[in-house]
Amino acid sequence: MTPDKRADYWRANLRYLTVLLIVWFIVSYGFGVLLVEPLNAIHLGGYPLGFWFAQQGSIYVFVALIFVYAALMNRLDKEFDVGEE
Repeated sequence: MTPDKRADYWRANLRYLTVLLIVWFIVSYGFGVLLVEPLNAIHLGGYPLGFWFAQQGSIYVFVALIFVYAALMNRLDKEFDVGEE
């Protein structure tokens, strides 16, 4: 792989990481801490939604983001022809 292709690959990887970490931050800190009062007006399974995001929702989103990242990286590996065979 040429140095330019490596730089493009790394740039795309960092872009994915940045977007996914921003999503996780918004869900965990934004929904679980900053927006907890407005979200508590909504109930999910008998619990206030703000409480649910603070206790479980951010963990579920984090696990989902791991799978999203793996799928994105598999696609990126194929695009740059560095995928596992």
